[in-house]
Amino acid sequence: MTLPASPIGVFDSGIGGLSVLQALRHELPHERFVYLADSGNAPYGDARGDAFVQQRARAIARHLREQYQIKVLVIACNTATAAAVDMLRAEMPDLPLIGVEPAIKPASLSSQTGHVGVIGTRGTVSSARFARLVAEHGERVHFHAQACDGLAKAIEESTERPVPEDPMATEVAELCARYVAALGDFGQKTGEMDTLVLGCTHYLFAREQLRTLLGPDIQFIDTGAPVARQTRRVLGRLGALADESETPPTPDSQMQLMTTGSLQALQAAAWRWLELPARCCSAIQVGEASTTAA
Repeated sequence: MTLPASPIGVFDSGIGGLSVLQALRHELPHERFVYLADSGNAPYGDARGDAFVQQRARAIARHLREQYQIKVLVIACNTATAAAVDMLRAEMPDLPLIGVEPAIKPASLSSQTGHVGVIGTRGTVSSARFARLVAEHGERVHFHAQACDGLAKAIEESTERPVPEDPMATEVAELCARYVAALGDFGQKTGEMDTLVLGCTHYLFAREQLRTLLGPDIQFIDTGAPVARQTRRVLGRLGALADESETPPTPDSQMQLMTTGSLQALQAAAWRWLELPARCCSAIQVGEASTTAA
């Protein structure tokens, strides 16, 4: 039974989904959230096969339902959405599910040059779901997709390090430069890409490096705000929105963040990007994960 006071569940392969949680918190300030970062098994998209991702998605969804009685589950991971959202909907038809996927449609509508770059994990850009999106919205726009092996992992690992004085002198910046160059020419001229779709929730946390590389005129499109608005719509249809006449909850009571990996990394990321105190975070184990990539 979906109750307004129940929390919203959110999960990602790691800390990238905090970008979606940030948008959800802004759109739904009266809601409570339970976030699970499966960092002990990250990254999903570079080396994990669909069967492994489905196994983890199933275990995490069951855990969040049984332990926290979530009223909706947001899969804040493009790779997990592509691999597992249809399976979860079939297995848990009574649990409202909201996935994320590269913002192909908004990009197709907003590009002026008709050329759009898309960066994502290999698991996302090689998925059948991504191919369907491109086919559906590619009539007037040419999409240039680039698998960014290692970028999500580098962003994940960067959270435990001090904020660098020069953000361009990092592994994240090096990988961004490599993959932006591989995509081709960006700009406002005919044949150039004027739009970049951030097809992994981790990549919003490399926005500064990407902006330095591409300049102020290239538009970036991510999925955080649209997912947050869709979550509001779904809860509204179910009559399950929290009472917005009351005072919003404090961060300590609103946010519960968990990780299957490094607690210090989650605490650092939660403070850096959401200004949440360390006490909002904890380390847990969920199910059994394979020690090898599928």
